This record gives sequence, structure tokens and C-alpha cells, in this order.
Amino acid sequence: MFTAKIDRKEYKTEFTDTNFLKGIVNGKSFHLDIVKNNDKSYHIIFNNKSYNIIIISADNQEKNISLKINGKPFDVKVYDELDILLKNMGIKSKKADVKKELRAPMPGLIVNIPVKKGDFVKQGETLLVLEAMKMENNLKAETDVTIKDIKAKTGNSAEKNEVLIVFE
Repeated sequence: MFTAKIDRKEYKTEFTDTNFLKGIVNGKSFHLDIVKNNDKSYHIIFNNKSYNIIIISADNQEKNISLKINGKPFDVKVYDELDILLKNMGIKSKKADVKKELRAPMPGLIVNIPVKKGDFVKQGETLLVLEAMKMENNLKAETDVTIKDIKAKTGNSAEKNEVLIVFE
């Protein structure tokens, strides 16, 4: 179960099938017919009405989605059961602790940068290779991130705590 907040109105939603086509929203059953046009565009029929949906942006860490539905913009905030439980208990989510940049853990030489600006990188994937004391150190993503900017350059040296990569 999750809650979607759109323009100050909340929609408590639970899907009843694994394809996310049937479920209950605010106590009422629904069925969707969905056609995926491309990665960011969908056509949906809901309650005998047609909707063209374009995903403008999606922030997976913050669970915010900007959409255009039939040309009209909407901002959607999604909360799952864990988010709601933590909020009710007065506990901040770990999302607030997500680092927005990769810093050099030690001085060294930048040997390789296998990512580029705009890349989505999964947790555990290598972001940068830093050579220090004749050893290559793979600096990996601590969480799933999108690369906003790369400050480092292959062949340059880096000082301890220098910002190497910035995340969205």
C-alpha cells in the first residue's frame, strides 16, 4: 500500500495484482488499461476516460514525480508504508542522510571515471578509480544515484576531501 499526494489531496492506493492494473484507491476499486508509448509516455484508460501521461522528471530518492496529464502539469509525492510509519513515529527517513557528492577519501591520482553526467548508477557500481600508494581504489556508489556533475578529470590528482562527483 502507498499514498500519492497530488495538489494537497491524498490517494491511498493498493494494487491487487502484480501488473499494477487493478486495485483500490480511497476505498474504491479501479482497473487500468495502460499502453506504454516510450520510456516517458503512456496512454491510460481509467473509468472510460483517456489520459495521455508524460513523465517530466522522477526523483527516486525523494519519491517525487512531475507529470503532464493531458497537457496539464502535476507534481506527485509518493509515500509507502515505511515512510508513513517513520513519519508517525517522528523518525527521519535515511533518505535525508543520502550524500549529494563523492569526495576523495585520500589524496591520489584519478585513473578512471567510468560514469558520465546524467548516468543513473546503482548501489555498488564503480563511480571512479583513485590510485593511492600504488593501489587502485574503486570508489563505489553507496546508494542508487544520478550523476549531476563530474568535477574530477582522469589523469589529475585529487586532495583528501576534494569533491569528485556531484549527485542529483
